[in-house]
Amino acid sequence: MDTRPPLPPFTHETAVQKVRLAEDGWNTRDAARVSLAYTEDTVWRNRTDFPVGREAARAFLEQKWARELDYRLIKELWAFAGNRIAVRYAYESHDASGQWFRSFGNENWEFAPNGLMKRRFACINDLAIDESQRLFHWPLGRRPDDHPGLSELGL
Repeated sequence: MDTRPPLPPFTHETAVQKVRLAEDGWNTRDAARVSLAYTEDTVWRNRTDFPVGREAARAFLEQKWARELDYRLIKELWAFAGNRIAVRYAYESHDASGQWFRSFGNENWEFAPNGLMKRRFACINDLAIDESQRLFHWPLGRRPDDHPGLSELGL
């Protein structure tokens, strides 16, 4: 069985680490790689999409990142207990027409004993912004350690 440390039950330190690892993964925009962090039978709710299974999650992510261009994400721990973590997050991306968006959301995660995510429930709101209003300016990929997080940015 694959394992994906840190493993539940989470401490504050390991929950923060798990959140950052998830952020780093999603910022790769590599759907095949990111999907490996989820159980084979993972269950998601993402807006109006309800992917079930790792392959459905991978396909969902491929479609997401094909339309959400120059995607940059910041996640922040909200709460944790046992094998569950709640996060809040924001990401910036633009569509094919060049319209930028800042998308705000909350996620509830449940992990299997091996550290793979079994359930992911997301609620997301999109705000159209001008390019001049962007706050996430690092090169595509992992957010630099010295880049402010959500709280520091007032989000």
